[in-house]
Amino acid sequence: MPFAAALSEHPVTAHAVGEVAGEVLERLGERPDLVVVFVTPPHAGALEDAARAIDSVLHPLVLMGCAAESVAGPYREVEQSAAVALFAGRTGPLLPVSLEASGAQRPPVLTGWPELLSFEPQALLLLGDPYSFPAEEALAALETLHPGLAVIGGMASAGRGPGGNRLVLGTSVRTHGAVGALLGPGVGVEAVVSQGCRPFGHPLVVTRSEGNVIFELAGRPALERLVSQANDTLSGDEIRRLEAGGLHLGRVIDEHRERFGRGDFLVRNVVGADRSSGAMAVGDVVPVGTTVQFHLRDADSADEDLRALLLGRRADGALLFTCNGRGTRLFEEPDHDVGVLADLLGPLAVAGLFAAGEIGPVGSHNFLHGFTASVALLRDLPATP
Repeated sequence: MPFAAALSEHPVTAHAVGEVAGEVLERLGERPDLVVVFVTPPHAGALEDAARAIDSVLHPLVLMGCAAESVAGPYREVEQSAAVALFAGRTGPLLPVSLEASGAQRPPVLTGWPELLSFEPQALLLLGDPYSFPAEEALAALETLHPGLAVIGGMASAGRGPGGNRLVLGTSVRTHGAVGALLGPGVGVEAVVSQGCRPFGHPLVVTRSEGNVIFELAGRPALERLVSQANDTLSGDEIRRLEAGGLHLGRVIDEHRERFGRGDFLVRNVVGADRSSGAMAVGDVVPVGTTVQFHLRDADSADEDLRALLLGRRADGALLFTCNGRGTRLFEEPDHDVGVLADLLGPLAVAGLFAAGEIGPVGSHNFLHGFTASVALLRDLPATP
């Protein structure tokens, strides 16, 4: 298998790095094309030393990674304690990318994007600093640079303020911008974006709105539509979960579809409501004419959504970018997301981080998400004669 992953919970960085690098070397051999490393805060200060050690042992073409509040490895998620997760793969052509976003305009000016590519990229793996890299605007800028390119990744989550995060590319560590790798045609790449929700009721068209405030859905006050659909389709327990913060709204990305199902909606929080006017505010701009549907987010819905999206897929390796609001903050049992990957895909090399915002495509566009599991499924391709 051309992928390998390892996880160490040793509290001493040198020992932890030695364990994961040695395990990957034994399984995969040296000189993999891609190596990705994730460390938790107890190891963040030594990330540069860790990168140099990994580079000296494995000699990868591209080494990237970051510090995160929690990390994931094969069958295990380590939350808020010392851990190092390492992923390596033979992917064929790839190219490191180091990005900065600057300028007052929107979308911002992106610097660092390669002017010439020797291959057609399939996907961009991206790790960003949430304090210095405006992900939503940068994704819009990337769409103009390379339309249709899937971007999969997450925002570093170890820092509590500007300058507190650590990103690594090669053996250099930085505290700002974004780092990544463009994957070429030598590996199969598939994005799975599980937004942790399930729709209820039926789709409705926005008939009156202003910015992120929806006043009317299908000609009636938005709150009236919500109450009607919730009462008609949800149990009493589900309504209580809805009222406890589980209410979200999905916006259809491709309006040309005849029917809308799982994966067709960009899900955003409902951030407020006004009972007197029946209006609700959403964490997104929702123009008149947009098709939307109410969604419920809870542990059961998140589990169901991830399983449904992974069903029938195949992968040899996976990079997991899951929200730092998931894990045991959402699920009763630990190791949920990596456990579902193992249940549905079988034994595979997996590593990842708990992110401060997850990046992945919905439809043909890339977005920054919350409470989401964004997964890059990697598959070995048969050799061409």
